[in-house]
Amino acid sequence: MHEDGFIGRIEWAVAGRALPGQDVSGDRCVVLDTGTGSVLFAVLDGLGHGSAAAAAVDRATRILGENCAEPLDVLMVLCHRAMSDTRGAAVTLALFGAQEAQWLGVGNVDSQVVTAGPTGPQVSATVLQSGGIVGYRLPPNLQPQTVPVRPGDLLLMSTDGVVVEPDAGIDLAASTADIARELVDRHAKDTDDALVLAARARGVAHDAAPGHEAS
Repeated sequence: MHEDGFIGRIEWAVAGRALPGQDVSGDRCVVLDTGTGSVLFAVLDGLGHGSAAAAAVDRATRILGENCAEPLDVLMVLCHRAMSDTRGAAVTLALFGAQEAQWLGVGNVDSQVVTAGPTGPQVSATVLQSGGIVGYRLPPNLQPQTVPVRPGDLLLMSTDGVVVEPDAGIDLAASTADIARELVDRHAKDTDDALVLAARARGVAHDAAPGHEAS
């Protein structure tokens, strides 16, 4: 599975696949235009894999599409309520713009900002993951983080079916579509669903695209 596009100046792409031997992935990515110059990205990893995991995250993706203007902590609570009678999921939400990213993570969906350094790409910020399972148990304090973003910086979000190491050899000059696809092709585990989202602010503004949901 591969999808990519532009929303304003934000270039984004998502790549993923189901656990080998399965027809349905329990990993999802949601891409939503907030209308404010920032894009809401959500990466969800349903507990386990297969149809039951997919059913859980599908509940949350609908809620996100209907409430994308809400603050990240409110969105996390809404997802929690929507998945309360499902397996639940790990969820990271990111509001990404040209100058900053705000993010909030519960469970083991990684998010990081990769920037150009003197010796090559380096991680400038990593999401603070709170313990819990959205739909089963939320941490007592949901506190979004805000981190600075420079033009050309890369936002990477990945489920635990992909191991994105700091020295993964990312080519920051490549398109987000190529980056996401290569990370899945090279680093996806054979024991789980896998999904990577890559995004950055670059170039001139493109026409806004509607919200997307990717499995």
